[in-house]
This record gives sequence, structure tokens and C-alpha cells, in this order.
Amino acid sequence: MIVAEQKPLDEIKNLLGDSQRVLVAGCGTCVTVCFAGGAKEAGILGSLLRMAAQLDGHPKAVTEVTVQRQCEWEYLDAIRDQVESADVVVSLGCGVGAQALAEHFPEKVVVPGLNTKFMGLPAEHGEWVERCAACGNCLLGLTGGICPIARCSKQLLNGPCGGSSHGKCEITCGDSQPDCAWQLIYDKLKAQGRLHLIMEITPPKDWRTSRDGGPRKIVRKDLKLPGTEIKE
Repeated sequence: MIVAEQKPLDEIKNLLGDSQRVLVAGCGTCVTVCFAGGAKEAGILGSLLRMAAQLDGHPKAVTEVTVQRQCEWEYLDAIRDQVESADVVVSLGCGVGAQALAEHFPEKVVVPGLNTKFMGLPAEHGEWVERCAACGNCLLGLTGGICPIARCSKQLLNGPCGGSSHGKCEITCGDSQPDCAWQLIYDKLKAQGRLHLIMEITPPKDWRTSRDGGPRKIVRKDLKLPGTEIKE
């Protein structure tokens, strides 16, 4: 899932400028799960913006709506009237959702209400951790299902490095030291009886599958509608 967190209220207020009609658009999938941009969060933000505008002496008409997914046109079409009646739309979707709104309604000002952080999972209640960097060439079959790109601080393809000590990384994250990804990989492969894989040298990564060359695209010709042009 995509994990995000809400921007500070003051930053969102500054993004709104002098606009009078504001639509706060929530998303019902990933950012709902991480309690950042679902219907509840959209309602709370809407209330905060109305109160803040009233206290500032410049009342705004703030409304809220939540779609199932901001990243698909069919769900955005359902809120076209609400979007078109607003001066500015605050997207409480991930960065993809915010861009989808801006692309689908090019005449409208769309601003982000969230900071998109990473792709991860809920480790426990109220805590989410990164697990995938979307590098475009998955290595999990060789590393025991543990991603060295997302979970190794140095993104090492062959490890561990000399900074690993007692199963911990030498790089401090906040107040704690993360687990050494390559220690986790070693332990997992050993438990599975596949430790020979860690001795195989992985060549330098071909980053063309990641961010090299601009935005990535996948085209499934078998799913394209008959008669539509395929651009590659």
C-alpha cells in the first residue's frame, strides 16, 4: 500500500491562498488504511479549514467528498460537479491521486493535502514501514522475500557491509538503528536451506527499470480496447 501523512494545517492554508470555495477530496483506499486521507480525515480537515478561515476573518465555503480511488477516471467522473464548483481542490490522495485530479480537471487548481512517503505495510497498529521502492526489477526471489533496495540503508545488492553489527545497521534512523537487511536475508535463507544464494554475486543493478529515462509505463496489448492506438 502507499503510505502518506497529512501536511501541516498552515501549509495547506497557504496553498489555498484567497480561494473562497474549497473542496477537500479524500481517497478510500491506501490513504484511508494509513489514516491520512479517508472520509474521516477529509471531514476533520474540512472542519479545521472552516474554523481557521473564520478565525482569520475570511470565511471559506469548504466541502468534503471521498471517492473510492482518486487514481481512476471513472471515480473522478462521479464528483465532476463538485470539482467544477470549487475554486481549489485539496487532494487527500497520494501523489498519484493528486496528479490524476489535476490531469482529469486541467482547468482546476489542485493542491496536495498529503505528503506521500513510501510503499509499505502496517507493522503494528499506528506504525507503517517501507517495504518496496518500485525499482522495476524485483530481487525478492533471490533474497528470501526481503528487499535490499528498500530495506538496506545503502541499497546494497551484495551484503552485508562492514557497518553491520549485531544484526543492526550503522546508520541511525531517528532514535533507533534499523535491522541490517542483509542480516535478515541471511537468517531467512539459512532457515529455508537456501543459503547458497547469498554467495551468488548480483551484478550492478540496471536502473533503467527504475527512474532512468523518465516516467515509466506498462502497456498490455491484450487488454487494450479494439481499434485504440497503442503508444509505446
